[in-house]
Amino acid sequence: MKYGFVIDNRKCIGCHACTVACKSEHDVPIGVNRTWVKQTEKGTFPDTRRVFSVTRCNHCTDAPCVEICPTQALFIREDGIVDFNNDRCIGCKSCMQACPYDSLYIDPETKTAAKCNYCAHRIDVGLEPACVIICPEEAIISGDMDDPHSKISQLIALQQVKVRKPEKSTKPNLFYIDGDEASLNPSVTDRSDQYIWSSQSGGVGHYARYAQDATKGKSYEKMIEQLGGSNDQVNMKPIEAVLGNTKTRRVYDTPDKGILWGWEVTAYVFTKAMAAGLFILMMLLTWFGENISTNIKLGAGIGSLVFLAATGILLVMDLDQPKRFLYVLLRPHWSSWLVKGGYFITIFGGLATLWLAATFFEWNTVESITSIPTVIMAIGVAVYTAFLFAQARGRDFWQSPILPIHMVLHSLVIGAGGWMLIQYFTNTSSALTETIMLISLSVNLLTLMIELNTPHPTEDSRRVAHMILKGRYASSFWLLVVFVGIALPALLISYNASPLFNVAGAVLAMVGVYVNNKIWVEAPQRIPLT
Repeated sequence: MKYGFVIDNRKCIGCHACTVACKSEHDVPIGVNRTWVKQTEKGTFPDTRRVFSVTRCNHCTDAPCVEICPTQALFIREDGIVDFNNDRCIGCKSCMQACPYDSLYIDPETKTAAKCNYCAHRIDVGLEPACVIICPEEAIISGDMDDPHSKISQLIALQQVKVRKPEKSTKPNLFYIDGDEASLNPSVTDRSDQYIWSSQSGGVGHYARYAQDATKGKSYEKMIEQLGGSNDQVNMKPIEAVLGNTKTRRVYDTPDKGILWGWEVTAYVFTKAMAAGLFILMMLLTWFGENISTNIKLGAGIGSLVFLAATGILLVMDLDQPKRFLYVLLRPHWSSWLVKGGYFITIFGGLATLWLAATFFEWNTVESITSIPTVIMAIGVAVYTAFLFAQARGRDFWQSPILPIHMVLHSLVIGAGGWMLIQYFTNTSSALTETIMLISLSVNLLTLMIELNTPHPTEDSRRVAHMILKGRYASSFWLLVVFVGIALPALLISYNASPLFNVAGAVLAMVGVYVNNKIWVEAPQRIPLT
């Protein structure tokens, strides 16, 4: 048994009865929707037509939201329905980043994730979903797709149907008859707060914090200008070919959710890189024969634990249900890299504390034994976020195989910068620290240029790369990341006129890494998923 939906766009009249029925059935708050009717208009008056497209959870067979959820709050039932359990949700918003269809939201009242659950409570007693019952044109068809005699199974077999974003390999179980590319492909039209009946477009609950930062009230031409120039420059030719060069605009859609992972995530990526980098650099210096006093080791170890504690605080701050943060460790879903990262952080913290105690009490054997596994856990702390971002399949730019390399390099740069500061205040020096910093900066610049200039496989990732190189983030990238964060520190450290040059280079390099993280976290979230 596998339940699914068919939306017959030949019949949909855009009455929004399905949206109202869904809100009534599930008591959905104002400003968020489990199902909604997206409207796009094509052509120029008077030769225009309006396309309606009912949008909701696709109940994917390979659901990325289920894979990334750290507490199994989202799960797939035996009948194929993707359901959720409010009592387990911690409000991490990972599922929202993973869903390519923008189908999830944070309920402003419960502070937990929610979405269409196929009215599972109705299915369990033999009833159809509320949206199916209410539709006056029978444009929404539900049923068991594995039953060859069901209406939905026959429609899928006999009609030419489409699914949204098949390239995501999620195997969606929501099919459209006569689906229009202008409505199904979010890249075709830009978002705006000037929709009809769009008084909630500023966002509610969690989203209100970021609503003013969203791309509001901008025409297609303004969006292009902001991204850096002409249509050709942002790779819109394929879209124009699909539309036949007609004027197409989005006239109604669900409110934009804005930036879901904000400054807290940027800051925690930085602090965990510092926590891991300080310890990794200390071990590298020790293994290569540097003479580091016990007091300096203790100071560096304590610094590493302080930044690790800051990482945990920032992670909890980003949750919409912060009181449930321990669910990640106590109710883990092992497929989620958020869980694996939580255990990396916990184990690294425990081993680093043990190493610190062994160093303080001069337990040389324990110190020696714990150093290697602690470094391995530190590398895990530095790199696991890259795999978490890769699980966020809704964001194409985060699928880059180079992202783990970025995370390791950033940890080395920040760690080396931290050690340069330690060495300045302890009146010591190390040529090896400077060498590690220079190599890390150089390789980081190389990987950045390769990632941004290599042809990208999808429209969304191309648009993000263009935003970074020539659009919204260009000035921050070229000035703060490349010049201030890489070129200038390399010059200062190479020149080595005085210890202050190393200090300045270390601080500037860390600023560059922070800005780099901010861009990489924020920019992909500006691409609309619906």
